[in-house]
Amino acid sequence: MAKEFKNKRGPKRRAARGQLRAKGKTTPGTHVPVLLQEVLATLKPQPGEIVVDCTLGYGAHAVEFGRKIGPEGRLIGLDMDGGELAKTQRRIGIGGARKIFYHKNFSEIAEVLKAEKLEGCDIIFADLGVSSMQVDNADRGISYKSDGPLDMRMDKRLERTGADLLTTLSQDELSKALWELSDEPDHARIAEWIVNQRRVTPITQVSQLVRLVFNAKGITERTWQKQQKTSRFGSLHPAARTFQALRILVNDEMKSLITLLEVAPSCLRPGGRIGIISFQSGEDRLVKQAFNQGLQEGIYETISKDAIRPRTKEIVTNPRCSSARFRWAKISAPGTTGS
Repeated sequence: MAKEFKNKRGPKRRAARGQLRAKGKTTPGTHVPVLLQEVLATLKPQPGEIVVDCTLGYGAHAVEFGRKIGPEGRLIGLDMDGGELAKTQRRIGIGGARKIFYHKNFSEIAEVLKAEKLEGCDIIFADLGVSSMQVDNADRGISYKSDGPLDMRMDKRLERTGADLLTTLSQDELSKALWELSDEPDHARIAEWIVNQRRVTPITQVSQLVRLVFNAKGITERTWQKQQKTSRFGSLHPAARTFQALRILVNDEMKSLITLLEVAPSCLRPGGRIGIISFQSGEDRLVKQAFNQGLQEGIYETISKDAIRPRTKEIVTNPRCSSARFRWAKISAPGTTGS
């Protein structure tokens, strides 16, 4: 019966999506889940389990979790972006597993479980990357690709924008953030240029910051575009690391991650699993250290030995996933004595 209603334009639409992904883009309003099969194979969601998707986003991972845990399971979705949360709730809120959605930061997972009168859950999952819907929205100012205001807030309830931080942070603070939050090799020079520029005029637009980074690095857009042609997957945009660091600062992402890693063990039931996808070395270090410490202290029964990375095939179809790293850990189940 399903074949009778098959959309004949499907192949054309899939081809168009493929062309967009090859350019590092996605179909407007959508998001491509990263390492989906690896996440499912590792966390092994089972019928009747409770899953907390800490970064609901477009809901692609959540939908697959819901299918695995079935109608007797429970899916709790958290997202700090109220606008996208509402859209996702309308799109995936019907059918399958029981679902509940919270406009919360994942650092508040313990409070959410308490509100649901749950002593714990079976799976905690977080994808720390920014969703394509947010990146592609010029009004957010999260990406260097489209001009717009340097807002960068993923939660509009936050007070400080990216433009605010560029105005108030000292040169040393900017330099430190660029290095520690994005591994930017030209952190000192970019910070110096930001401070010198804001003495003349405030940096409030995406295009201003992009031009400033190009100038600070002493390259032109044409030079970078030539470099793109010689790289298999395309070289990293010169401003990418600067935008990443500023976004992390605006949304206080590192503090939230530290809190999640601290409370996660107490939020998992015996035999529970946690999986986190990170896109930046600083985040990955925090996850790795927390899981290693948990293993040494006997909190976790087993952890991933190495980070799981996307395969070449996935990177080709979704270049945005190239820096993804997935790590997982498992709480000891009753009757077990460790790995």
